[in-house]
Amino acid sequence: MGLEADPSDRWQALARVLVRLALAASFLSAVADRLGVWGPPGAAGVAWGSVSAYEEYVAKLNWFLPPGVVPVVGWTATVAEVLLAVGLLIGWRLQWVAFAAGVLLTAFVLAMGVALGPKPPLDYSVPSAAAAAFLLAAVSRPAAVGPVTDNRRKS
Repeated sequence: MGLEADPSDRWQALARVLVRLALAASFLSAVADRLGVWGPPGAAGVAWGSVSAYEEYVAKLNWFLPPGVVPVVGWTATVAEVLLAVGLLIGWRLQWVAFAAGVLLTAFVLAMGVALGPKPPLDYSVPSAAAAAFLLAAVSRPAAVGPVTDNRRKS
């Protein structure tokens, strides 16, 4: 008699996929916004609408940095968001990619919280996204290198 799949395993697998998709979509949507894909600055539902508006926001969050460093920080965050989104979508080294996403989102929470106060990161659900990324890292197993064995007791 073989082991039947535990229903909670299926729910957990579905939750992992949904969290991966949600985080990746959020990262890619933010990048699209700063590149003007969702519309110009000031359009309904658009946070930045242009790279220059995004860089003004980055400067506001990182007020302590010299102005010349702001574009580097902004583009570093942008590249990180794209790479993390791709990693989440394809599931590459998922445990580490999810952990890195949690670290990046936590950095966003801290920067927004210090520069703007506690309400903006909460309004954008950044702490929730960071927690989801860390939870995804915790429940994701690294790919098996050798034969996989099931150590559960068989009834």
